[in-house]
Amino acid sequence: MSAGNQESELKQTKLSFDYDDDYFDYDWDYPDDKAEQPSPEEADESEAFENDSAPVVDESRTGMPEMAPPLLVVCFVAAIFISSALSYQYGYLHLVNEAQVAQAQPDQPEDPTQPKPDIEVIVEMPEQEMTLPQAPMIPEMRDFYEQNEDFIGWLKIDDMNVDYPVMQSMYDEEFYLERDFNKNHNINGCLIMDTDSVVGTGTAANDYRDGSKPCTNLIIHGHNMRNGDMFGHLDRYRDQKYCDEHRIIRFTSLYEEREYEVMAVFLSQVFLKTQTDVFKYYKFFQANTQEEFDDFYDHVKDMSLYDTGVTAELGDEFITLSVCAYHVENGRLVVVGKRIK
Repeated sequence: MSAGNQESELKQTKLSFDYDDDYFDYDWDYPDDKAEQPSPEEADESEAFENDSAPVVDESRTGMPEMAPPLLVVCFVAAIFISSALSYQYGYLHLVNEAQVAQAQPDQPEDPTQPKPDIEVIVEMPEQEMTLPQAPMIPEMRDFYEQNEDFIGWLKIDDMNVDYPVMQSMYDEEFYLERDFNKNHNINGCLIMDTDSVVGTGTAANDYRDGSKPCTNLIIHGHNMRNGDMFGHLDRYRDQKYCDEHRIIRFTSLYEEREYEVMAVFLSQVFLKTQTDVFKYYKFFQANTQEEFDDFYDHVKDMSLYDTGVTAELGDEFITLSVCAYHVENGRLVVVGKRIK
């Protein structure tokens, strides 16, 4: 097709649109009715050419409806959306590809010529267990402790068959009830420090700055053996004269030697849990207030078989020796000493 024919065809397909100015304000190249009209010769020639070669255009199909501008806007927005989605997908795939390539590549050797970025390094130090200060163990006590870590100290009363190690099993208070120091079966058992008793790891000479302070009252249990073993001779304290001659009770912890003076001797028993209006000496371990101390002190002094002449006040430390007695069911003989050294 020649250039003249193409130009003629383009002119024939130009359409005249009737748009509102609100939609578009473009300078469309529409035929102007007021333009110069062709001469009759030119019109005849053009009409002849159009009848022979130009296709017939159905204006009803090519004419655009008035809603065409909104449709174009929708198409334009859809094109932007599709373009954005494709860009996002491309970027995501690109990042995934870079990550896969980074994993596949081995670590490259560090280039010493390249400057290193400033990186803050945080080093977490392992937590250290808090340990309380502790006085050095007495060498003789350390020897026993190394043989059995349940060893808590040594109890001794002069001129009485009381000279034994004291055991404290925090997991089973009755473990040494019929076991000896080596944990072998023995009907005599061992002297047992009550699990609620805190013996302490410091020394009174240093005001316990070198370790922990003991509780107000230490309670030691022992069997009343007929042959006098363990606490079999403790009932001799029923006699005031005997008490006057054996007033000192010695207990050596792992860290210091302690001495107690007998303050009271009395008879009691193990009460039922439902009995709340009685004095349960075996439940007293710590006095933090004057009221708590007075409740303990007044009861033991009132119940004592005789007056020992020994007094005490809040802040003093005590030791309580408890052994079976047979004046009542579940009876107990109790000897209480106040620390003097």
